[in-house]
Amino acid sequence: MAKTTKTTFEKLSAINVNDKVEKKNGLTYLSWAWAWSEVKKVCPDATYLELPTEFDDQLGFMCRTEVTIEGETLGMWLPVMDGANKAMKKTAYSYSTRYGKDKTVEPATAFDINKTLMRCLVKNLAMFGLGIYIYAGEDMPENVEPPKPKAPTPIPTIDVTSKRWKGLMSFAVQNKTLPYDDLIKKLELSGKCKLSEKAKAEVEKLSTKK
Repeated sequence: MAKTTKTTFEKLSAINVNDKVEKKNGLTYLSWAWAWSEVKKVCPDATYLELPTEFDDQLGFMCRTEVTIEGETLGMWLPVMDGANKAMKKTAYSYSTRYGKDKTVEPATAFDINKTLMRCLVKNLAMFGLGIYIYAGEDMPENVEPPKPKAPTPIPTIDVTSKRWKGLMSFAVQNKTLPYDDLIKKLELSGKCKLSEKAKAEVEKLSTKK
């Protein structure tokens, strides 16, 4: 019998989140409010828990969450980091960059921990499929066709009967001292066009009158 019901992962991983992401310092962020709203639309029974934040003197703070959807529970963790993606601790500390400059990491605040918890939630939701392709380094979710590139604008061919021919011929007269090949290139470049063989013949006549 053919399979007709999609799994939670199949449903959530098919959602395109590209226009909801924000990039900062090499990392990609997805709005937790949008992510949770999308999950609840597809999976109304979804729930999450914010687990106690752990702290290590060497490593700093580690936030943890658990998400349960359709009877399956998955956990996730994320360190509390500053804008330079350095671990934040209870007290400030300094480090040297590769350029020899000293930088200071400020102590973590309740705001930093709360922000990390919500980012951890988004990462947790990715384990169920929502936006997981971002973490895989891909640009689009599976089964979603990328936007087709726009067709290049065709370059018009200008003939002696074209409306633009008079203007191009005036330009050719002003530059008739140029060698024929250079004059043709200049005309086509300035007019963003191609000259017909008949038009080129007219330019050649002009060029021989020097």
